[in-house]
Amino acid sequence: MGAPMPMNMAQARICPMRIDADYITLAQWVSPAFPVGGFAFSHGIEAAIQDGLITSADDLEDWLCDLLHHGTGRNDAIWIGLGAKAEGHGALIALQDEARAWQFAAPRLREAQNMGASFSALMRDVWGQDGLPDLFVPIALGFVAAQRGIAPADAAALYLQGFFANLVAAAQRLMPLGQVAAQGILARLSPQIAALAPIAETASLDDLHSTAFLSDIAAAHHGLAPARMFQS
Repeated sequence: MGAPMPMNMAQARICPMRIDADYITLAQWVSPAFPVGGFAFSHGIEAAIQDGLITSADDLEDWLCDLLHHGTGRNDAIWIGLGAKAEGHGALIALQDEARAWQFAAPRLREAQNMGASFSALMRDVWGQDGLPDLFVPIALGFVAAQRGIAPADAAALYLQGFFANLVAAAQRLMPLGQVAAQGILARLSPQIAALAPIAETASLDDLHSTAFLSDIAAAHHGLAPARMFQS
């Protein structure tokens, strides 16, 4: 018999990850292909491209990094954590009211409401979440994931990966952006998502804030565009 293959340092650091049906289900819920209509929304990317704020792959990556650290990405991770900690129908409705107040413009509110209603309906119809009200996706995701013993940070990490994958796919339909460049953006975002996701474990309502002002302005401009491919 030949000598065993030597283990390199990268292999020595490999740790087993949790793989079970609940985590596979989580991956299903946060996939851009999950039927909540995410393909119809660009989260202001369309208006930003039309306004000349995003003209290249580098611009798009900078935009998404700001959105992750200073805007929707960070806040959605917090909403996931708050949803996970919510106890009962009343607490969920209170969170939903707070989340509605954070929507800067009508297209952004329509995006959150439509996708949230579809996600919540699927939770009721497929996963037996009877009595779950219509909630924005991060709140509903945090709540149902916690019921399956999934940590908020894990739910936030996979959710954010799917969220930004959807935005990159939207940009590919709006500007010259090849597959290599698109996947490169997502690859560079991944460690940043992993570093940010733990905020879902400890953050409170007081930690919510947004300074991604151009994203908010683009969301408002989208509603005024004479021709649009996306709903936001």
